[in-house]
Amino acid sequence: MGQIPRALGSRGNIDIAIGAGVSQALPCQEAYRSDRTPWCDLSTSQRGRQVASTAKKEDIKLSVRKLLNRHNIVFGDYTWTEFDDPFLSRNVQSVSIVDTELKVKDPQPIDLSVCTIALHIFHLNEDGPTSENLEEETENIIAANHWVLPAAEFHGLWDSLVYDVEVKSHLLDYVMTALLFSDRNVDSNLITWNRVVLLHGPPGTGKTSLCRALAQKLTIRLSSRYRYGQLIEINSHSLFSKWFSESGKLVTKMFQKIQDLIDDKDALVFVLIDEVESLTASRNACRAGTEPSDAIRVVNAVLTQIDQIKRHSNVVILTTSNITERIDVAFVDRADIRQYIGPPSAAAIFKIYLSCLEELMKCQIIYPRQQLLTLRELEMIGFIENNVSKLSLLLSEISRKSEGLSGRVLRKLPFLAHALYIQAPTVTIEGFLQALSLAVDKQFEEREKLSSCD
Repeated sequence: MGQIPRALGSRGNIDIAIGAGVSQALPCQEAYRSDRTPWCDLSTSQRGRQVASTAKKEDIKLSVRKLLNRHNIVFGDYTWTEFDDPFLSRNVQSVSIVDTELKVKDPQPIDLSVCTIALHIFHLNEDGPTSENLEEETENIIAANHWVLPAAEFHGLWDSLVYDVEVKSHLLDYVMTALLFSDRNVDSNLITWNRVVLLHGPPGTGKTSLCRALAQKLTIRLSSRYRYGQLIEINSHSLFSKWFSESGKLVTKMFQKIQDLIDDKDALVFVLIDEVESLTASRNACRAGTEPSDAIRVVNAVLTQIDQIKRHSNVVILTTSNITERIDVAFVDRADIRQYIGPPSAAAIFKIYLSCLEELMKCQIIYPRQQLLTLRELEMIGFIENNVSKLSLLLSEISRKSEGLSGRVLRKLPFLAHALYIQAPTVTIEGFLQALSLAVDKQFEEREKLSSCD
């Protein structure tokens, strides 16, 4: 192994999060954290779901540091699931270094011994979502779903999302800056921030998943100051009452429930409003008669509630939209970040497919296992075809012809490829890539047929 670049060690500060996959929601424990470090999480999950680890966080931290001392060179993200240390085997399911690509763009070895290490210890809540109900006349309305974070349901979601631009790192940095400004008592009359994020773009690009994953990631990273997280996903359509003028009151009731959660300063609260255009339709359109007049009351109620809760440092409002032109300009102005999320490029598609193939090889649906090169490794050899690169080049070709498909569709295609063209317990990687190529062709054929019917 070549010499480790010293410059990387001096600037490459690493975060390590250690999590236990247990049934309890609380508490999230923190071992060590450096606020100035670029983030690279190392998560540890307890084996088994029924019994929570009783190990002290200091003992876990000590054992993990010993593990890192034995394996101090890593090449990007890495996960340990088996341990020589009996203590880790009893108390830990996995230890993962993640998010190195957010700070280290080119693949290179990272020397953990010269990095600042930040450790996070957390428990995964396995209870699933609960419903938040509102009473309207004689009815009970399911107004939102509520998760206690970090949730087992969202474990791994962050890593599965692939984007071409630095969307993930920008969102993380945004929230950290908002907290810093609050901690330093920056005068919000002079410098304003509202803790509102708007992700917009076509359907199927992962906007809602990114919001959920961001809430999960930040709950783990900020476990030193918040014992747990709360994610409230508002059902926008349910807040429109069949009773005239009642919709605005329902919005107010929903935010009153959210205010109760925010009052708990041990909790970091995320409010997710999916398809926010449903609640914030342009008031100009309402006045012109193209939207129901009750929608004006809803928009006013939403804006008022955002203005009321933004003074709290432990809340972040995450919103998504497929149709931004319908959103009231006053709401758009309140969004600190307005990030477009579009269909993935060929490079991002390659990463998505590569992760799918790795999973199928791990589960031995694709067998025997074959080594696939990353796009960066293909670039380094000039995309020259040989026995080592042949399969990866074929995957690159399939990725290019998949451009235009959404991330949601891309994640389905390996399943459809197997269902339609393989139908066997195992398949070689050559056979699977051929089936995947056929599945891509079929997807575009079906889209053409659907568009010709319109």
